[in-house]
Amino acid sequence: MKIALMDSGIGLLAAAGAVRRLCPEADLVLSSDPDGMPWGPRTPPDVTERALIVARAAAEHRPDALIVACNTASVHALPTLRAELEPGLPVIGTVPAIKPAAAGGGPLAIWATPATTGSPYQHGLIRDFAPSVGVTEVPCPGLADAVDAADEDWIDRAVAAAAALTPRDARAVVLGCTHYELVAERIRTALRRPGLPDVVLYGSADAVAAQALRRIGAGGGAGSGNGYGAGRVPVTSVTPTGLPGGAPGGPSDPPPGRPSGARLTVLLSGRESVLPEPALAYAEGRLLAALDQVR
Repeated sequence: MKIALMDSGIGLLAAAGAVRRLCPEADLVLSSDPDGMPWGPRTPPDVTERALIVARAAAEHRPDALIVACNTASVHALPTLRAELEPGLPVIGTVPAIKPAAAGGGPLAIWATPATTGSPYQHGLIRDFAPSVGVTEVPCPGLADAVDAADEDWIDRAVAAAAALTPRDARAVVLGCTHYELVAERIRTALRRPGLPDVVLYGSADAVAAQALRRIGAGGGAGSGNGYGAGRVPVTSVTPTGLPGGAPGGPSDPPPGRPSGARLTVLLSGRESVLPEPALAYAEGRLLAALDQVR
């Protein structure tokens, strides 16, 4: 079994780590676009063009499923990717977990890139899934780029800026960019308010990984639906990423995966390579680095 994941940068690590934990025997193909990142500021046609390049590179390795582990690409390029690749290659997209967050009651905040914040697409999700819940849209300029660079000071500044825009009474925060899940514990810490319960963070990595495995008949745990619409796959609250003290995510590494013989292929704008150095700053990256890397 082989699962491919695509993103502009290393935001795909969260979903890749989830696939690894759910199905340790699966080979993984990670296809990102350092030549074209970031995708957030690009126009929808540009995002679609770059996403096609990355998806085609992944498809050449004949995976059983392709996870679009990028909210921006899922918004703008998913129909085009599906038209080209399906039915031969199932394509599973990622959408902000607004529905499950709203089901827990409000008020809630949605952290997203500036391009997604305030977009008609996000407004549509809020209208459809959180019409009676107080919602604050929080732009997070630079946070995805900081995560890609694994720059601790930059991450802290970007997280602090977004936390300052998040209402004090917010009970839940939707992480509307896959990169943000890699620094979930830092976000949780920045949102901590004396005398108030911790904010619940909602991400999509675990549910999207499970849905990809279900699509190819490999199980994948709880959840239902087709894996690409917001709220169609139940999304659980994000757990701490678990990084060593001072690293970008949290305090400790996850337990090592079972020996499986699984292999990892890394594609950087279509070129076979190894995991980029910043990926190793995150527990998910180190989990994947333990696999046999194909060159």
